[in-house]
Amino acid sequence: MSEMPWFVLRVKSRHEKSVASSLQSRSIEGLLPLYVSRNKWADRYKNVQLPLFPGYVFSRFDIEQRGAILRTPGVIDMVRFGQVLAPVDPGEMEALLRLVNSGLACEPYGPVEVGERVEIQSGPFFGLTGLVMEVRKALRLVLSVTLLRRSVLVELDRDWVRPERKSTFPPRHLMLPPRSHSVETLLP
Repeated sequence: MSEMPWFVLRVKSRHEKSVASSLQSRSIEGLLPLYVSRNKWADRYKNVQLPLFPGYVFSRFDIEQRGAILRTPGVIDMVRFGQVLAPVDPGEMEALLRLVNSGLACEPYGPVEVGERVEIQSGPFFGLTGLVMEVRKALRLVLSVTLLRRSVLVELDRDWVRPERKSTFPPRHLMLPPRSHSVETLLP
């Protein structure tokens, strides 16, 4: 008999941990990847564990158990294509299991999309922000970096950029130049 496939359960918002716990208590294999987020309350900071995939729990079970899984409190449905349950690709599941078992820090990260502002995290343009103009192939993208009021089209590795985080005031492009430069040397 081949190994049972992994499926994705769609669960009610903020019910991921209770669904995973309920599955475990019934000896049904489940996986809820979590990450640590530092949240600020009015009087303190606190590290909390949040689902890496909000609204979803992974589970491995025999298709015959589908009814019992759907009756689990908090489970809305299973991810499917029409009426057919959609198993998770074994390679992707193996990578996810390795990540969870590694203990490495991780956080949710969506795909980079055209029109999104990103911050460059590595390479010669480290620290600059830009606008995604075009996504080429699978691993490269083209950014427009505004520098000296001109746009420069540059091709960067996808690993070098992250979505722009809300920065402090004033924005980097509005900051005054260092005092060692005169205004005349900065103007075209």
